[in-house]
Amino acid sequence: MAVRSGFHHVAVNVRDLKEAISFYEALGAKFLRAWPPEAPTAAMIDVGGSRIEFFAKGDGDPEADAMIPHFALNSDDVDGDFAIALAHGAKPQTEPKDVMLPSEPPLPVRLAFFVGLSGEVVELFQEKE
Repeated sequence: MAVRSGFHHVAVNVRDLKEAISFYEALGAKFLRAWPPEAPTAAMIDVGGSRIEFFAKGDGDPEADAMIPHFALNSDDVDGDFAIALAHGAKPQTEPKDVMLPSEPPLPVRLAFFVGLSGEVVELFQEKE
């Protein structure tokens, strides 16, 4: 399986996006990007080589009540890893697809989501930069 390189990020729902970024920057985190640029509802920070993705809570998303709605694994073969997960009992949530995160600068990624055997939501994440 190609996800041996570990976590890409853990997603966390927050009440106030700017406040969350500021709080973690005070603890030494580095701001990476926010999107969409004109009115951010999501952001990513670096915490010593690992990343946290923040989502502003309350947008009607069904995951909004979950403090940690998913975690993402680095993958160098999203399609292959997705197929392996499904073959071992995972349920598909989002089929593999290319996405351009509308941050500044934009970030091209390939991603997929599945639900693991215990109900955990897992994202396979491959940066295309």
